[in-house]
Amino acid sequence: MVTRRMILTRLGMAGGLGATFGAMQALGLAGTAQAQDMSDLVPTLGRGRHVVVLGAGIAGLTSAYELEQAGFLVTLLEARKRVGGRAWTVRDGDKIEMNGEETQTAKFSDGVYFNAGPARIPSFHQGLLGYAKKFDVPLEVEVNSSRSAYVMADDGSKIRMRTAINDMRGRIAELLAKAIRKGSLDTELTAVDREKLLPFIKAYGDLGEDGSFAGTERSGFGSAPGAGVTFASPSTAMPLDQLLANQRLPMTLFEDNLYMQATMFEPVGGMDRIHAAMDNALRRPALRGAEVTRIRQRSGDVEVVYRDTASGAVETVVADYLICTIPFPVLAKIDTNFSTKLKTTIANVQYDYSNKVAFESPRFWEREQIYGGISFVGGPTTLIWYPSAGLHSERGMLLGCYSSGPTAAEFQKRPIAEQIAFSRGVIDKLHPGHGADLVNGLAVNWHKIPYSLGPWPDWNAGSANGRQEGHIDTAAFRLLQAPEGRVYFASAALSQTPGWQEGGIQSARAQVLALARRVTAEALVTPAGRRAA
Repeated sequence: MVTRRMILTRLGMAGGLGATFGAMQALGLAGTAQAQDMSDLVPTLGRGRHVVVLGAGIAGLTSAYELEQAGFLVTLLEARKRVGGRAWTVRDGDKIEMNGEETQTAKFSDGVYFNAGPARIPSFHQGLLGYAKKFDVPLEVEVNSSRSAYVMADDGSKIRMRTAINDMRGRIAELLAKAIRKGSLDTELTAVDREKLLPFIKAYGDLGEDGSFAGTERSGFGSAPGAGVTFASPSTAMPLDQLLANQRLPMTLFEDNLYMQATMFEPVGGMDRIHAAMDNALRRPALRGAEVTRIRQRSGDVEVVYRDTASGAVETVVADYLICTIPFPVLAKIDTNFSTKLKTTIANVQYDYSNKVAFESPRFWEREQIYGGISFVGGPTTLIWYPSAGLHSERGMLLGCYSSGPTAAEFQKRPIAEQIAFSRGVIDKLHPGHGADLVNGLAVNWHKIPYSLGPWPDWNAGSANGRQEGHIDTAAFRLLQAPEGRVYFASAALSQTPGWQEGGIQSARAQVLALARRVTAEALVTPAGRRAA
């Protein structure tokens, strides 16, 4: 009799420790691996096996591509008429359909587009950047932060970002220098540290020789340098109480967030360029307009029933395995024979809210020296985001709202026309007289978008919108990491970065590797001519 020990011994001799460990994991003899390296997937691994992938967002496209590279036959089903999922670039003539709302039609000039979903890629998201490089998708720098932009207080007063950042730094440095000189920190600092720290604080805050802060050219010029002997002078330092009175002051730390640090990127022409290129690279591109209505898992296969949204025809696909990337609020409405525990878990995953409002406009902000970046305005719309693409062109897309969480939940209750009008009013408040420049406004409320029903889960209730990355650990989150029978789940929602595309790639790769280990192990223990259930 051939035992598992004999199989693993022979596999170890042939393939080394990695192959042995992978088979042990699939056979339940070792813990789950977290590696994302796909280079060990041989192109014949999946020969003779069929996987159906549901959803052609970044997780579905990644799953399909990597499975094809490993030799699997892949059927990729997508309910929408486009690929990309949340990575949705709206161009002239595109329709925005939302549950309970009238259809909006984009009316943009040539070259103007609106990334209704993801709009930036951090430089450390090497999975997504790697696919862009692999599939020859040109990238450009996304200007995520501009020191010429503003933080606007509730009363409409505004401070240039450079002034808020550098004057606050100067004021804090001044206070710290005073404390050190008075001996207030002598119990915390050695004499040597004190002597080294004071010069650094002086440089850090651009303090005077006496340790006071009177203003700095870092915050802008009081008088600008010119020809000949036209000398520069620093701006007058803002009083500390005036800085602290601006409720948006904490947003001067925005670009310190690791996910927001330069250098950021965006695909030339729109975020969906990466997803379209991935789909084009598939041997069998996504079947679009295929709305899944029924999933049945059986002992030896998985059956998926879908409806062609154009013709209404009902079709069926049968495969050996299934990778599901459908958002959980959508999946909960599909007829499945999942276990009661799994169904309940899926139904109870709560998704967050997120809204965007966009306008086409002549580039008036560039006359204020704002080239890309974000002004923070608070309230229901949160921010104003200036385009990085097409600098110095005639027109551009200005984002007048990007909000998430409870604020977004309340804002989306307003009629679409009111959401657009309110956003225009906030822009006019920050840039007086320019509200009239804004045309062809569009609003996207992600909780109302069919086949999405929300942007991402709020796993740690109340801590979404950027405050849950890297710290998600709930019973439901853990349960959905594991397959149920022949069904695997992958999405950004099941990563530690549910609001980022990189999370979808990580999740998809993890599930592809898990399936590959399973197929390897099953081949080892299954007699020739018969496949294990």
